[in-house]
Amino acid sequence: MTLWLSLLVVAGVSLVLTGSMRRLALARNLMDCPNARSSHQIPTPRGGGVAIVCSFLGVLPIFGFLGLVSWTLIVALLGAGAGVALLGFLDDKGHVAVRWRLLGHFAAAAWALLWFEGLPPLSVFGILLDLGWIGHFLALIYLVWMLNLYNFMDGIDGIAGVEAITVCLGGCLIYWLGGYRDLIWAPMLLAMSVLGFLYWNFPPARIFMGDAGSGFLGMMLGIFSLQGVWRDSNILWMWIILLGVFVVDSTFTLVRRFLQRAKLYEAHRSHAYQMASRRLGNHSVVTISVSLINILWLLPISLGVVLFGLDGMTGVTLAYAPLVLLALKFDAGKVEVS
Repeated sequence: MTLWLSLLVVAGVSLVLTGSMRRLALARNLMDCPNARSSHQIPTPRGGGVAIVCSFLGVLPIFGFLGLVSWTLIVALLGAGAGVALLGFLDDKGHVAVRWRLLGHFAAAAWALLWFEGLPPLSVFGILLDLGWIGHFLALIYLVWMLNLYNFMDGIDGIAGVEAITVCLGGCLIYWLGGYRDLIWAPMLLAMSVLGFLYWNFPPARIFMGDAGSGFLGMMLGIFSLQGVWRDSNILWMWIILLGVFVVDSTFTLVRRFLQRAKLYEAHRSHAYQMASRRLGNHSVVTISVSLINILWLLPISLGVVLFGLDGMTGVTLAYAPLVLLALKFDAGKVEVS
């Protein structure tokens, strides 16, 4: 009981820290001012993700001393998370060139993979594949893509926070039911760290997460998935399914913009969730819809993969098919004509 209460305290600390970051941002004029590519209409403080980072990384070593989280995972999360958050914070304050950001992202991903010894053999459509060094390289790309896609998807009020909380809690439920209870505490801690921030960020947002928070969350979730795959290759598919809304929207949008020869790193608002929020004229409806998709559609399929023998890749295909249709429905990636 004391441990569960401590998690609520973490949420409280995150809430207070986010409020403090908001006051600091207002005092220092660290504002996200709307432009033609924005989904908000009034200047809003940014940098609230720092509260998530501090709440999570600050408490994580305590969980290590209590024997709740392995030190291998802690070292991987601390090094990669702190590096990504610092780089994101610097970019929030000013601007870091794309090449230096990517270099930092790859360095953080390599640090995490060093502690996990890369990617183990995976079960793909029932066939166990040992990809060797190719697998390690793909895992590196995977972590960098997870980081960046989470950054791309943090574009309307509350969506990144709701995604992190529902995905982490869904993963914890599956871990609990599947007998992997020692893997629960790190994602549970992350969910509580985000919960305090979400109070300030839920529509209408009073502070934004910023790159310091969004990139950090993407990297942490990617590391969670790769940690679990050493226990059961189905755990990787579980996380990829749970993250389906973000993975499909960001990937579909990127591919479509590439095919239309758009500048891939140019700011835009053509993701499906952004298109939906403009059509509906409401951030709350889209954010809540994402949480419902996660809970009512993606979570049951993930349960099927880990607990009931559903093939992982089959589960991914089943989970993603309607998400691709939604991306098509909302014209994700369609280049806007000025």
